[in-house]
Parts: sequence; structure tokens; C-alpha cells
Amino acid sequence: MSTPPMIRTRLTELTGIDHPIVQTGMGWVAGARLVSATARAGALGILASATMTAEELERAIVEVKERTDRPFGVNLRSDAGDAMDRVELLIRHGVKVASFALAPKRELIERLKEHDIVVMPSIGAVRHAEKVASWGADAVMIQGGEGGGHTGAVPTSLLLPSVVSAVDIPVVAAGGFFDGRGLAAALAYGAVGIGMGTRFLLTSDSAVPDAIKQRYLGFGLDGTVVTTKADGMPHRLLRTEFVEDLEASGSLRHLPATVRRSFEFRKLSGMSWPAFLKDGLSMKKASGRSWSQMALAANTPMLLKAGLVEGDTEAGMLAAGQVVGLIDDLPSCEELVDRIVREAVARLRDASAAVI
Repeated sequence: MSTPPMIRTRLTELTGIDHPIVQTGMGWVAGARLVSATARAGALGILASATMTAEELERAIVEVKERTDRPFGVNLRSDAGDAMDRVELLIRHGVKVASFALAPKRELIERLKEHDIVVMPSIGAVRHAEKVASWGADAVMIQGGEGGGHTGAVPTSLLLPSVVSAVDIPVVAAGGFFDGRGLAAALAYGAVGIGMGTRFLLTSDSAVPDAIKQRYLGFGLDGTVVTTKADGMPHRLLRTEFVEDLEASGSLRHLPATVRRSFEFRKLSGMSWPAFLKDGLSMKKASGRSWSQMALAANTPMLLKAGLVEGDTEAGMLAAGQVVGLIDDLPSCEELVDRIVREAVARLRDASAAVI
């Protein structure tokens, strides 16, 4: 395979990657195997630490560094009780990028920047982008409503230009991207690159069970649904039988299983009961969720694990962006990044040739 052409943007300059493509930090999916494959392909892989203990995160960081010397990042929960301890872990191991699913506290940003770690929060509204930019964030990733997992209602085509116009820091676009046409379009909007979750989940380098990947490939553009029944917040998931049942039934029916899985997640996380409750209080304060929503939030990681790790669609959830309906293959990360860049370059050249 010949070397693909290069697209230089503020994202590639800021992070040291070759291509302006980010593999997002998907819980139970973005582990050392996928992240290192993404990094070797010249894109930015992001480890998902929310479903890891601190010890598991350190092992994953070490494994990525053993597999590649290319830059990579770690996604952190800013409302986690041990958020600062995890920041220190990134500092100690020289991780290049820290991303956040929610706006990080100012002190977290300041500590990371003391060690030249690139801070890139994910946001879903202009006001959030403006806030983290004023606190010193180096870049932001926006996710439009098309994206999988927790998402908002504003589509990428409207959220992206509104944020680009509002802040001076680089903006990465996520939500609905899967090919070179999307990268070219995002750059034309003023973004510095694209972030993709579902597209990287559906690669041969992803550790998601093959049977689950094939299940994903069978869904069309109408194959996802945004529900609040999962954890009280809008969550885009594949429209499986389990999710359809969740949508149609009341929360009381699922309460016993919800409580049981919440206890399982506490045990899996390695947290003591005081630490688990402290972490929950921190999350509740940051998100404004009710106590019933907090029980669902603790339950969600186990539902995702059942589907994405154990391959049980009868008792698990599968997060997915609407773009799942446009994906029909399982390339390696290298093949995927190569063809996206080549197609984006061709589209950009065609567009520039139309200018008289």
C-alpha cells in the first residue's frame, strides 16, 4: 500500500498525528488493541477509561506504548472521584492528549497544561465550548445528534459551524462521519478534523465480538433510537429487541435488574461502598440527574458490557451512531484511515478545481 497523501491541520500540528482523524473513546471498545492500531495508522486513538479501574487504565496505557510510539490519548470522566489521580497517571506516562466526555474542571485543565498535555473536551453546545475555551482547553470535539452513545438534539451540520464561529481554538467534528467525503465536508465547515466511533468499532482491529459486528452491519439508517430509558439521559443505541422492550416498558419493571447490575458495576470497578457513593454524588452534582437516573447511570456500563464484550444482545445494549446504516465492511484501521484520507484529498481537489 502506497503512502497516502497528507492533510495538515491545526489538529495534526497540535497532537503530532499524521492524519486529522480521531477514534473516539468508546467504553468497552476503545482498549489498547484498537487505540494502538489507530495510532499506527497515523490517526489519534483515544483510550476509554470510564469503564476501567485506575490499575486497568495504567496497564492499557503501558500496553499501547509497547505496541506503538505514536501519539494517543485517554478519555477521562471529569466528575469521577479519582479524576485528578488519573490526570497524574497521564502525566507520569507522557500521554499526549486528554479528552473528556463532560467539561473538565478548571483545575484539571491547568494541571494537564502544566505538562503540555493537549486538553480536548467533547461538547454538545456552543456555551460549553466557550466555557472550556476560556478555561484554557486546547481544542474541542463537538458531537452532533447523529452520534452514538450520549448525544444531543442538534445535528452536526448546525452544531459544527456555530461552534467554529464562537471559539478560536481548533474544533473537531463528530457525529455522522465514516468516509473521506465527511472529512472533506468537515474541513470545509472550518473543522480541523473528524472524530469517529461507530466506524472504528466496525473494524477488524476492534475487539468487539465478530457476531456483534455482523449484527451492526445488518442495521439501516433507521436502525438506531435515542432513548432516556437507558440511564435517564438521551442515549443513541441500536434498535435491538432489548432496547425496544426497554422503550415500551415502565422503569419499575426493570428496577430489580437495574439495582443488581449497579452493584455488579461497583464490584467490577473495584471501588469500596464509600468511594462508590462519593463517585455517584460527584456525578449527580455535575450532571443534575435525579437519584433514579443515577441508579440507571450505574447500571448502563454493565448493559453495554453485556452487548459489546460478552456479545449478549438479549440482555445488553449496543451504542451506535446513525451512520451504522452506511457501513458495510470491516477494514483494518490502516485500510480505513488510508482510504478516508485519499478520498478526502480527491474531494477537496475536485472542489477547488470548481473555483473560477
